[in-house]
Amino acid sequence: MAERIAIVGVGQTIHKSRRPDVTTAELCAEAVEAALADAQMTMKDIDHVVLGSFEVADGYFNPDKWIIPEIGAVGKAGFEIQNVGTTGGVTAAASFNLAATGMFDAVLCLAWQKMDEAAGAFSRGGGGANEYWMGQFPMSPITNFARRAYSYIDRSGCTEEHIAMVRVKQDQCAMKNPCAQLRLGLTIEKVMNDVLLAWPIRRLHMCPTTAGAAAVIVCPEARAKKVTDKPVWVEDWFTCHQGGALTMAEDPTASTLRYACDVVYKRCGITNPLKEIQAWEVYEPASPAELRWMEEVGICDDYTAWKLFEQGKVGIDKEIPFNPSGGVTATNPIGCTPVVRLVEAALQVRGDAGEHQIPGKIERALATGYGGQGENVIMMLRKTA
Repeated sequence: MAERIAIVGVGQTIHKSRRPDVTTAELCAEAVEAALADAQMTMKDIDHVVLGSFEVADGYFNPDKWIIPEIGAVGKAGFEIQNVGTTGGVTAAASFNLAATGMFDAVLCLAWQKMDEAAGAFSRGGGGANEYWMGQFPMSPITNFARRAYSYIDRSGCTEEHIAMVRVKQDQCAMKNPCAQLRLGLTIEKVMNDVLLAWPIRRLHMCPTTAGAAAVIVCPEARAKKVTDKPVWVEDWFTCHQGGALTMAEDPTASTLRYACDVVYKRCGITNPLKEIQAWEVYEPASPAELRWMEEVGICDDYTAWKLFEQGKVGIDKEIPFNPSGGVTATNPIGCTPVVRLVEAALQVRGDAGEHQIPGKIERALATGYGGQGENVIMMLRKTA
């Protein structure tokens, strides 16, 4: 039988577009040291290490070979995982699985991306596309979300101005998060007048390229209770992938998010997500994605989320505190981004998110990871065991 598990320590770097002051290994060490300090542990207490990085976006191969010595994990059990945008999500899921076996007292989950050392065109231009599978459907992150946004507008009655409202809300949250990369003080007018990339996507709607790292420490129940007096329990997790570009060519709105959430909600006995989940950290690589994702996680009916922004109901201290950290449009170290979502969700449950803390008691928080062709990882956190 699987052990109950909890997050006992979290850490992340200050995310920036460039970190020329550190190597990738030193960047990772910043996040690991922060997580160990948060848990009041040392690397000697860690039994297993799970690393995650999308190597194409880093621009080099097998970076774990010099990261492991830098973080002091030589000789530890461990492995590295890659899965493009969901890399951090599957890295976290693997860490949860290992801790739940009861074989390891403490598992370190570490993900990173130092995109200032890679070809920046990759993140915005789809440079990793596989010609065999995707040659018939040329698509980049920009055109991907342009197609999704156009379809959403066509089906919902949403306008460009509503999408700008989403981006302004995201920025207002990021302005309160000292770790966020983009803190711009945006207005609707500024967003509406920004450079058009592929209608209706403007430059400010797309996630940035980021240098950053994040880490969490996961323990089975007995160990977790000894380590900390405020464990964040991992109630459930689930990974769900689909058919990639071929599926999206048929339906630009295709996503596994709703299905994955339905599976987790059923297993957790959740029937009213908006009432039973108090914090959301959902991976939205572009502003309009937030609208559809809000619907797919069960906050509102299909093609109605834009009305909630029009009514002023979305924000840290509003009825729907969605992505209080500022989300992915503010910070996106690709392979690391799902772990950033996990760190931020855990901080919300603990009440330690600082200026971007959601008011009131946070009993449950949902964090997700997303891959550009519709893959999703769902991570449900809870305050009480």
